[in-house]
Amino acid sequence: MFVATLLCNPASPVIEGALVENLRNAWGGGAARWLNPAIAAEFDLDTVPANRWDVWSDLQALGIDLCLQPAAGRRKAMLLADMDSTMIRQECIDELAAEAGVGPRVAEITARAMNGELDFEGALIERVGLLKGLPESVIDTVLADRITPMPGGRVLIATMKAHGGHAALVSGGFTAFTARVAAMLGFDEHRANTLGIRDGVLTGEVGRPILGKQAKVDALAQITARLGITPGQVMAVGDGANDLGMLHLAGSGVALHAKPSVAAQCDLRINHGDLTALLYLQGYAADDFAAV
Repeated sequence: MFVATLLCNPASPVIEGALVENLRNAWGGGAARWLNPAIAAEFDLDTVPANRWDVWSDLQALGIDLCLQPAAGRRKAMLLADMDSTMIRQECIDELAAEAGVGPRVAEITARAMNGELDFEGALIERVGLLKGLPESVIDTVLADRITPMPGGRVLIATMKAHGGHAALVSGGFTAFTARVAAMLGFDEHRANTLGIRDGVLTGEVGRPILGKQAKVDALAQITARLGITPGQVMAVGDGANDLGMLHLAGSGVALHAKPSVAAQCDLRINHGDLTALLYLQGYAADDFAAV
């Protein structure tokens, strides 16, 4: 048994009942269930339709995401999330670079690394090198003035934790940011790289070992082993090439507003919805969401 879920941006509700019923009828699905009127609906299917990606493409043009997944075990016991452009709207290193006057150069390297065009570790070392000499205080400035949470993050974590879930933030960014973001959003733990700082100034170096693609996979394996659960009980979410390992290992790997080359390698793609989409994918209705 499979479940088809239709989602859109909660700020722009566009899912009409007739559209859901037409698709359900065309695919021979079960009765539609509305998880949030005009925002999220689902129905059961016996098999995955051969034209799923053609329909997905048509719905994308309407601002609607379509996800198909096995019905069994879709409610997860753990969330493993990337930070930059996933739990927050920005790339922290790009914001630091803007303060250093090298924003465009660093942003270009970041985009290429996240799209899988550059080696992640090498790209990180190069970008951090361009930050050498910045005062440590710039971190607080960026956090206060430039960093904003992705919509739906707090309710996603609060709802999963209210149902016994665990939330871990694992980033190729820096602990100076993950510590604050994790506390702000309610994560249980966080892992990231360390920025070199000496005498109140950024040294332009990254602490070793560098947390990259494999380290995220290792984090998933280590945390699930510690909690006594399996990778299949994890929902992972990310947007970059360095997230693909954990997205593929997790029971549900969600590409959220991901780079095209990343989204193409994931079955669960959210391009229009916000982070509450991860709750709808697990079968939570809006009435089930925890208050934040």
